Parts: sequence; C-alpha cells; structure tokens
Amino acid sequence: MSAELKQTIQSIYTKTEKLRSIFDLSVKKKRLRELEYIISKEDFWNDSDNATVLLKERTCLANLLETWENIYKDIEDAEILLELALEESDKDSELEVSDLLSALEKKIKKFSVEITLDGEDDARDALVSINAGAGGTDSQDWAEMLFRMYTRWMDKKGYKFQIIDYQPGDEAGIKGATIRVAGENCYGFMKVESGVHRLVRISPYNASGKRHTSFASVFVYPEIKDEIKIDIDESDLRIDVYRASGAGGQHVNKTSSAVRITHLPTGVVVQCQQESSQHRNKEIAFKVLKSRLYQLEKKKQDKKMQTLHDGKDDIAWGSQIRSYVLHPYRMVKDHRTDFEMGDVDRVLNGDLDPFIEGVLLS
Repeated sequence: MSAELKQTIQSIYTKTEKLRSIFDLSVKKKRLRELEYIISKEDFWNDSDNATVLLKERTCLANLLETWENIYKDIEDAEILLELALEESDKDSELEVSDLLSALEKKIKKFSVEITLDGEDDARDALVSINAGAGGTDSQDWAEMLFRMYTRWMDKKGYKFQIIDYQPGDEAGIKGATIRVAGENCYGFMKVESGVHRLVRISPYNASGKRHTSFASVFVYPEIKDEIKIDIDESDLRIDVYRASGAGGQHVNKTSSAVRITHLPTGVVVQCQQESSQHRNKEIAFKVLKSRLYQLEKKKQDKKMQTLHDGKDDIAWGSQIRSYVLHPYRMVKDHRTDFEMGDVDRVLNGDLDPFIEGVLLS
C-alpha cells in the first residue's frame, strides 16, 4: 500500500506542475493587488455596477489563490504523514494518507475546472432556453424532462433561477422554456450544455410500444445588461475649435465657436457649429459623441449575440451533443468527449457535473 501511496503523491505532483503552466501565479497575484488598490479608493462605489463586478472578480481570484496554496500544503502534509506512517509501520496512518490523497485529487480536479472559466463572459449569469424539436409529443415531454434535469442541477449547485417563459405542450411536456440562472461562473459552466439532446426510449405516447427517438435543444446565452454605460476619458479626446463656415449670422462666422471632437480610440469624429456659443457647441458635440459610441457598443453586443445564435444546430438527427438511451440498454453518452454513464436516472436527476467537467477539461 505504501508504494501505491508514494506513486499517487508523485502523480499529484505531476498534475500540479501541469496546472502551474496554466495558472500563472505571479499574474494572478498582481491582478489581485490591482483589485485591492482599486477597491480601497474613496470613489469606488460611485459606479455601483462596476464595483459589484470588481468585487466578484476579487472574491473569485482570492478563492483560487487560496485553493492553490492549500493544494500544495495538503501534498506536503500527506508526504510528512506517510513518512511517519512508514517509520512506525502505522497502518491506520496509511489509511489516513489514502483518504487525504483521495480528497486532494478531487480538489485538484475541481480547481482544474475552475481555472478554465476565464472567458470574457464566464462569470456572467445565464439565460437557458429549452425547446422541443423533431418528435411531436415525445419531444415536448423530453423537453420537460430536460427542464427538470437542469433545475435540479441548479439547485444542487446552489444557483438561483427564475422561470421567465414556460410554454406547455399540446398534450404533454413543454414546447419551450427560458430560465434565468444566477451564480458563480454560471455561464462558464452552462455554456457547454448548448446543443441538441437526443432521447431514445419506448414511447409512452405510442400504442404500438415501439422505440422512439426524440430531440430537444438547449441554448445558453450570457446575460448582458440592457443598459450600456459609456464612460468617456477626456485623455482619449482631441478637441478642435474653428470658425463656423455655414450660414448663421455675423457672430457665428467671425468667432471660433465651432467644435470638432475626435475620439482617439475609435476614430469617431463629431462636430457642431450650429450655436454661437463655443461652450454650447461643445456640449452638443459631446452628446452626439456619446450617442455614437453607444451605438458602436450596441452593435458589438448585437453582433456577439448573433454569433452565438448562429452557432445553433438544427434540432434533429446528426447534430446532437449528448444521447440519453433508456432502451434497449441504459446509458448517457456525451458525443464530444465519449464520456458515458450507465446510471441514467442519476443524470436525469441533475448529476451533470461529470459531463460538464469533461467538456471543460477536454
């Protein structure tokens, strides 16, 4: 047993060294110091929405760093305890080391998943859309089964969710439903569930008792707030004043009242010369600039959502990401990773983490 424990410790060291190349400790610590500095400023809460985002980032980062340090501490503790156990031929201590290493491997796997969730939207809340596809009443029933599976998973994760749309099926199940989900790295975890889900079973809605294949789609969007805040840094602006060239009277044409503002990061140029007052023209030009920048940002968000939407597959055969087979055998298989689980009831009751983690780590 002692040889196996030594081998396990060495295997854990190898895994942590691989993680070290992904989890850049110095960069993470530097970012945490930056966040602490920003949070300590007196005007930090002037923008409450941004403050909330930064606090959330600091908490996640601090938790990751603490976990990383604890992993190394646990490895050292296991090594010391194993040495003592071997010196004293203490079998009970060896069992304790075995338990410690088992818990440590689970912690490392969880940490490995968490450090993959560093995408731009991974920390956002999510909108989950479930829709019945080809298969009639069976597919509507299948869509409701998926709805139940996901809400149970959300409960197990401690996520808060709100049903914002629910369309009952014609005879059974649902035609579709939309759920808003809130929690740590919510979109990061749920994004891998986007795709077509296939169910194979003996149909309870078919009198002949034949095997039936049903499809339903799941699509997950990051929740993007409706309000787009445009903060303009004056150092990003070039402001030029010049004489108005159009009609407008003697005063307008003879004084440098016209204003041109160039937003250097985007290249957006606005100008105003309709008023005789330079101050008033500048005020109007600034409003126009803010509107233009708003539209640019809105287009970016719309394009992003369209890109996500275009990634949808047809809800039919050949495009599924996962199959749930209840007959002639029982198995759930993810077609992206080839991970399989025979306990279908356990999966349908919300035990999705092995599938989600498998995709995130692949």
